Amino acid sequence: MIPTEEVSARRREIEYKLKQEELTLSFIKDSLEKSDQLTKNMVAILSSFESRLMKLENSIIPVYKQTENLQRLQENVEKTLSCLDHVISYYHVAKDTEKIIKEGPTGRLEEYLNCMDKIQKAVEYFQDNNPDSPELNRVKSLFERGKESLESEFRSLMTRHTKPVPPILILDLISGDDDMEPQEEMFLEHLPEGVLHDIIRISGWLVENGRNQDFMTVYFQIRSVQLDRSIKGLKDHFRKTSSSTGVPYSPAIQNKRKDTPTKKPLKRPGTIRKAQNLLKQYSQHGLDGKKGASNLIPMEGHEHDLRVKHLSDALSDKHGPAAGRDDVFDIEIDAYIHCVSAFVKLAQSEYQLLTDIVPEHHQKKTFDSLIQESLDNLIMEGDNIVSAARKAIIRHDYSAVLTIFPILKHLKQMKPEFDQVLQGTAAGTKNKLPGLITSMETTGAKALEEFADNIKNDPDKEYNMPKDGTVHELTSNAILFLQQLLDFQETAGAMLASQETSSSASSYSSEFSRRLLSTYICKVLGNLQLNLLSKSKVYEDPALSAIFLHNNYNYILKSLEKSELIQLVAVTQKTAERSYRELIEQQIQTYQRSWLKVTDYILERNLPVFQPGVKGFNDGLEELCKIQKAWAIPDVEQRDKIRRAQKTIVKETYGAFLNRYGNVPFTKNPEKYIKYQVDQVGEMIEKLFDTSA
Repeated sequence: MIPTEEVSARRREIEYKLKQEELTLSFIKDSLEKSDQLTKNMVAILSSFESRLMKLENSIIPVYKQTENLQRLQENVEKTLSCLDHVISYYHVAKDTEKIIKEGPTGRLEEYLNCMDKIQKAVEYFQDNNPDSPELNRVKSLFERGKESLESEFRSLMTRHTKPVPPILILDLISGDDDMEPQEEMFLEHLPEGVLHDIIRISGWLVENGRNQDFMTVYFQIRSVQLDRSIKGLKDHFRKTSSSTGVPYSPAIQNKRKDTPTKKPLKRPGTIRKAQNLLKQYSQHGLDGKKGASNLIPMEGHEHDLRVKHLSDALSDKHGPAAGRDDVFDIEIDAYIHCVSAFVKLAQSEYQLLTDIVPEHHQKKTFDSLIQESLDNLIMEGDNIVSAARKAIIRHDYSAVLTIFPILKHLKQMKPEFDQVLQGTAAGTKNKLPGLITSMETTGAKALEEFADNIKNDPDKEYNMPKDGTVHELTSNAILFLQQLLDFQETAGAMLASQETSSSASSYSSEFSRRLLSTYICKVLGNLQLNLLSKSKVYEDPALSAIFLHNNYNYILKSLEKSELIQLVAVTQKTAERSYRELIEQQIQTYQRSWLKVTDYILERNLPVFQPGVKGFNDGLEELCKIQKAWAIPDVEQRDKIRRAQKTIVKETYGAFLNRYGNVPFTKNPEKYIKYQVDQVGEMIEKLFDTSA
């Protein structure tokens, strides 16, 4: 059982908590009553506020609407006044701008263009709103007058400030591409900056507002004349400077080319002079190791010296001393090459200028018209060169074709730039350069083939044969001609390839052209060899014939070896060098047989009678030495070799004879028959091929 004390304590605790809960409940009831009272008071306040707002809104809204209407009316009045002012201003445009329009745009272009804009707007207003107004006719007349003044100003600015580009500046522009060190791209200032700005503004206004394209015609006409004058000025500069300082540097020719004379009479001093200098070089100076030189020392026969002297005299008589200094024809060729380069550079610059002035959709057509005159002149001049070459070829002056090589080489080098510059022009314009290139290739190929045939068919003329057996003019001319092709191997190969119809030609390559050129050179050398063999038969003396062939074969071989010709020949003819050495040796042996009729007199088997044998030897020795002394072997090495070999043979034979019969008492006067000692015989042979000995 739970003790009574614990129950009593528990009851008291419960009663205490109950009393506390009752107090709390009473507090909550009082709070709720106060909250209800506060809510009622707030509702009353808000209701009163709402009532007052309703009264205020009913008072303000009519005032607001009235004010808004007043503001709208004010704006309408202001807009009406503004429109009236704007309309009235159109009636004053003619009066306000007439003075400026009459005075023109010179010196105040922007102000003038602003006036033109005002006039145009007035025209548009009257056309749209009052087409019968007399003011329309007035502003239209003023607008047309202003437009004409702008066109006149455009023409005036272009005419006054368009000047030919100075030749020196063009040369700098051309040579800039050849400089090894990189430099900033040159820019030609065709027009002053301020003038260019005015021209651009005028052209832009005329296109946009004037709807006039006549100014483009004016532009290309003026710039076309300037372009043509610039190129002609460069050509004149070449002629003037070259007459006093020599031929300027040509971008297409790194090494000074040397032209070749032909058998025909002298036609052009410059071309002949170069080849003549080469002829003098091999006849007077000997081997110097330079490309194209010959290992030949002074010719001791008179025939060649007389021929060279005759050429020199003819040149001096016909052209005077100045012709010996100035190669006029070469100047023209170099000038033409420079003009081609100048045209490309100037055309590029013209197109850059044109893009700022002419609308894009008219640029190509305008540019095409602009370059026509200059391009036509260049092509016509090229055609004239081709025509002159054709006429020269008809006269068998094949050196003329050499003038085509540097031009054709340069045209092919410039063709990619030409194509880029002429991109977008008419097909006829684009095809002009390829047409000229084709014409040159055809003419060049024909000349090369006719030259080869001419070498083969050159007639045997006794008066034209060197009496001393030296190198024939035909040989020197043929070799000199072939040497000129070395600087233009690819060009010459392309000429020959242009005439090929095989599938190999259609897949043209540098290797194919090199093989064609090698085949051509071998053909010329073969024709030359056949002709020399035929010419050698003109000589009655077989020994002189052998010396003649020896000199020519040796000259050909040395010329091939001292230039790149031997490598070019080896492309298709591997044994050419060996073949020429064998031919040279054969002619030496043929020559040596001419001495057998002398040495046979003193051979033991031919001495049944001593005295006649010795006398025959003496007479034969003296006769051969007298005759062969006038012959020529220009190559000192070959001359010494032949002398040495012949001296050895004769001295050994004669020495053996003296040892055997020198002490035989066959006569009271032995000195009458034994006129020469062994050393004296050697000295006599040593004087062979030397007219000065």
